[in-house]
Amino acid sequence: MAITIKTPEEIEKMRAAGRLAASVLEMIGPHVKAGITTAELDKICHDYIVAHDAYPAPLNYHGFPKSVCTSLNHVVCHGIPNEKPLKDGDIMNLDVTVKLDGYHGDTSKMFVVGQPSILAERLIRVTQESLYQAIRMVRPGIRTGDFAAVIQKYAEEHGYSIVREYCGHGIGAVFHEEPQILHYGTAGTGDLLEAGMCFTIEPMVNAGKRQTKLMRDGWTVLTKDRSLSAQWEHTLLVTEDGVEVLTLRSDEDFPRTISHRDD
Repeated sequence: MAITIKTPEEIEKMRAAGRLAASVLEMIGPHVKAGITTAELDKICHDYIVAHDAYPAPLNYHGFPKSVCTSLNHVVCHGIPNEKPLKDGDIMNLDVTVKLDGYHGDTSKMFVVGQPSILAERLIRVTQESLYQAIRMVRPGIRTGDFAAVIQKYAEEHGYSIVREYCGHGIGAVFHEEPQILHYGTAGTGDLLEAGMCFTIEPMVNAGKRQTKLMRDGWTVLTKDRSLSAQWEHTLLVTEDGVEVLTLRSDEDFPRTISHRDD
């Protein structure tokens, strides 16, 4: 499948889907506290998405049974919401993808239940900073390996490791399109960015080693050494001179659009 360049009409639909996906994460925040189950969080997100005339894209995607992914502590990604209550000190990635008017918005955020450990807090912060560093670089003419190398270097400088089995992806009318967006690698490699491309960057960073293992449910991915893992994700649009963060939330101190016109 070739990389798709979005038309102006498609870009407007991507903006709307991105805004809705971001609003799900804004809405769910007050509900994330000790005692609630991830299944309850899933239902709240599901009902909110459907009430906004959209569909939760993970539901029934290759058989995934729920509407969002909830990945706790040493779960790297694709955690299935269940009946186990959250407890103080848990960290959780909540990954939301909505399909609105035929187009997808995909984003995830780390949540902390109560008081996190210093280790968890630092891991969460460094992972988000690695994403922000990558986003700041996005513009036409660079390659995906340019920002992938920066993510890897930043995580490893802090003593962490980058998960390699899972990556970001192109997105649009299809949930997962070309190109694949790696979070490790070498500058000067990978696909060339062009205006009109939409894709996600979603680094998965482990406090321990990078190796993962897949649980028997066929979805839940764990760190092999049971170390903590963190992830943040945004859907991005490559503009004529930079980038637009289609899933930016109101709680983020980060620009929605970045222009490199004067660089």
